[in-house]
Amino acid sequence: MTQYEKEEIGKLPEKYRPLTAWGYFGYSILFAIPLIGFICLIVFSFSSSNINRRSFARSYFCVMILSLIVMLVVLFTGIGATIVENITSKIVS
Repeated sequence: MTQYEKEEIGKLPEKYRPLTAWGYFGYSILFAIPLIGFICLIVFSFSSSNINRRSFARSYFCVMILSLIVMLVVLFTGIGATIVENITSKIVS
């Protein structure tokens, strides 16, 4: 990043400053912590202190909801049992 870009980013209000790659990485780790991460995810989803962090938290929350839906569909349709049976039959034989 050039010095000019750093200066321009420094002039931005805190609300509009972009997150760094390490910021996204750190927030991903934070959101993966079971209870504390979920609480932080909810707080950051409604916070207006940084728009980029809020958008990332909302997208992470959407991924969590979609993952939960897929897991429930697999669990209740019997697809999960079929997959486990196929894996165990290949291991045994």
